[in-house]
Amino acid sequence: MVGQYPPNMAEDKSMELTDFEAGLLEWLCENNFHAEPWSTKKAAKQFYVEEEAIYEAIAALTRKVPQRIQVFYKNGALHIAAD
Repeated sequence: MVGQYPPNMAEDKSMELTDFEAGLLEWLCENNFHAEPWSTKKAAKQFYVEEEAIYEAIAALTRKVPQRIQVFYKNGALHIAAD
């Protein structure tokens, strides 16, 4: 399997996104969290949910649409890039 991704790693599962996950992904794309630090607390406030729900949705997005989201640590803070 040279040059191929493991099963489920390269698949686009965007059709399996919940409404909340799709909305969060859209919001991530519209904001600049790759340049400015991420705040789970602010995201939870924006979506009127608990922080736990944000963490779970971000984790789900990295599994379902890994080609559209990148979570990374830079300069002492978490950043999220999405397209």
